[in-house]
Amino acid sequence: MTEAAELPPAPEQAREVFGDRFADAVRYAELLAEAGVQRGLIGPREVPRLWERHLLNCAVLSEVVPEGVTVCDVGSGAGLPGIPLALVRDDIKITLLEPLLRRTNFLTEVVELLGLDHVTVVRGRAEELMGKLPPVHVVTARAVAPLDRLATWGIPLLRPYGEMLALKGDTAEEELKSAGTALSKLGAVETSILHVGEGIVDPLSTVVRVEVGESPGGVRFAAKRAKAARTGRVRRRR
Repeated sequence: MTEAAELPPAPEQAREVFGDRFADAVRYAELLAEAGVQRGLIGPREVPRLWERHLLNCAVLSEVVPEGVTVCDVGSGAGLPGIPLALVRDDIKITLLEPLLRRTNFLTEVVELLGLDHVTVVRGRAEELMGKLPPVHVVTARAVAPLDRLATWGIPLLRPYGEMLALKGDTAEEELKSAGTALSKLGAVETSILHVGEGIVDPLSTVVRVEVGESPGGVRFAAKRAKAARTGRVRRRR
């Protein structure tokens, strides 16, 4: 059996980023390195670079998340970027949305252990929960799917004039260009590529921002949303 990789000490930048929640960030890193690997949520090769490549890379997303908003982290997996974001921002309410039971079990354990009262774990697929979850100001995602497919899952969960923030790598510009038509059909009105984490991560974290207008998801999803709302009203009357 291969010996488990060792989690390196937290870098000094982690103290700066996580502040009062630094100890919780360390505990989360330990959980990822232990239970996360054992349950197949992350690969053992990721353990030596958990801080730079994962926790800090996700935490700096907070630089572009507005104050006091609601957030849905689509395909949250082991909690990236949702958990690091929650550790640095107690002013926002976050839903961690994940379809796999073993992952939602892990997320629930982490949320309870770290006392993240502003975080809720929901098991399900984004495309099945549209109209069943309260619309949010911001959808986040990381390494879930190509941008065009991710947008079909994430954008319909937004409130009017909300935004999707997707952590991407070197392919961000290419993905944004190829997804242009699909994004327009989904109600996107503006797109941009942001680089965050100056002085914290190197290379900087790349974020694709997709801002929507008054009809998140476009015409197709407006009809679905209306149908879901009508169904909900009928059920409440019974």
